[in-house]
Amino acid sequence: MGNSATTRMDLTSHGLANLGTQHWDLGPALLTEHAIRRGEARLSAHGAVVVTTGEHTGRSPKDRFIVRDGATESTVDWGAINQPIDRSVFDAMHARVQAYYHGRDAYVLNCYAGADPDHRLKVRVVTETAWQNLFARNMFIRPPAQDLPGFEPDFTILHAPGLTARGAEDGVRSSTFILVDFDRRMILIGGSSYAGEIKKSIFGVLNYLLPDRGVMPMHCSANIGPKGDSAIFFGLSGTGKTTLSADGSRTLIGDDEHGWSQNGIFNFEGGCYAKVIKLSQEAEPEIWAASHRFGTVLENVVMDPVTRMLDLDSAELTENTRACYPIDFIPNTSEDGMAGHPVNVVMLTADAFGVLPPISRLSPEQAMYHFLSGYTARVAGTEKGVTEPQATFSTCFGAPFMPRHPSVYGEMLRERIARHGATCWLVNTGWSGGRAGAGGERMKIAYTRAMVRAALDGTLGAAPVQEDGQFGLLVPDACPNVPSEVLRPRGAWSDGNAYDVTAGELRGRFEENFKPFEAFVDDSVKAAGVRRAA
Repeated sequence: MGNSATTRMDLTSHGLANLGTQHWDLGPALLTEHAIRRGEARLSAHGAVVVTTGEHTGRSPKDRFIVRDGATESTVDWGAINQPIDRSVFDAMHARVQAYYHGRDAYVLNCYAGADPDHRLKVRVVTETAWQNLFARNMFIRPPAQDLPGFEPDFTILHAPGLTARGAEDGVRSSTFILVDFDRRMILIGGSSYAGEIKKSIFGVLNYLLPDRGVMPMHCSANIGPKGDSAIFFGLSGTGKTTLSADGSRTLIGDDEHGWSQNGIFNFEGGCYAKVIKLSQEAEPEIWAASHRFGTVLENVVMDPVTRMLDLDSAELTENTRACYPIDFIPNTSEDGMAGHPVNVVMLTADAFGVLPPISRLSPEQAMYHFLSGYTARVAGTEKGVTEPQATFSTCFGAPFMPRHPSVYGEMLRERIARHGATCWLVNTGWSGGRAGAGGERMKIAYTRAMVRAALDGTLGAAPVQEDGQFGLLVPDACPNVPSEVLRPRGAWSDGNAYDVTAGELRGRFEENFKPFEAFVDDSVKAAGVRRAA
């Protein structure tokens, strides 16, 4: 076994018995050795663990189910995202997982989700592979050695990617299953080797539990400025949360998941899970460096079989290539993962239509509207079956991970913005000059960085604005280091009339999408929706 402080523990309380060797709380060197020796992974020229995940190179949200019981019946927002199953289905799959682990080695990690000691979740992750345990070790918060003896988890993940379900015969949809039981405090994951399912399943648990504790869970990155001013960045995968928050001039708190409590904001995680397709050493030096060092896990990154050099430009396996590394691999990161209440709230959207301004200032009512709308584009590879950018609306910029009704999270954001006076921004990191795949080009990272920096340092907050003619957004007249024509999306199109038609199409989609939320917001929020300026 691993760490002697935990050898007295066993897995019988989780229904696992007759196992092979149990490896508890191993460090990155041992986990790397095991992964290489067992043929699970290869080593890059720079020492990173390189793995492929087969058919699943992204999440399978349609295969995620929650046990419907007396507690969840009235608290979960049931539907296509939060799909119900009976406890009998969970118990049957639990029995299959138990049988699957008979005679197999198990890698066990005890960890925390949540940097704030008042609100953290104790998590145990059991995996059949060493590399996926290293992934979890990178992503979650590693407890100090003195916290490990007697560690009792609040939630446990039993991870069995080699076990496939039998679809309808097992009461699920396909060979893949992600099953959550809040009463048993357990998650079962099988049929997929994509490690992102591990991290996102715990995020979903926090999104369910924390609102009852007065904490707003958020799908966002966060950082702190030189003056102690914190900022949060909402956005789905591929919209730039990781890239924009890993700014050398500011201290990184975290790149994906945070909570906002009465004390301020805090990171849920202890690591980063960055998209690395076409990663540029010049444009994103911190993430590039973290992707080229020992201790990092690289998912589906193409590597030369002889030189072991990485080809970050290759999408041969997927567009959703990933690097998973501890957060301290990024220079200038927060030591405690906590900060005060945010001064700026940034909402990132990858506009596949190419019509939204690259940056605009939002009123509190507009912020509520755009938070509930969650407009962006699904980027190729982040979900199974998505092969090109698709316009979509993901409420709260994280609908797949939100078990409660969106209005719960929306109201928490509205209340916090009002109480703490945060300035809100909508930033389009998507396309300009045309639709994605039809003449549009992705916004230059250098321009987006310049606009975000100007917003956070107060420059844009004091700048004159003009109301956008299509969406009623307040667009700054100028921004340092950004050409003025970039700020006006209509001018970037070769055909202004085509822009107007496309903008009108997107407005219609916004309006149709927001109809289910109208009963949950007041008239000021409805009036702040996208509208053509008078």
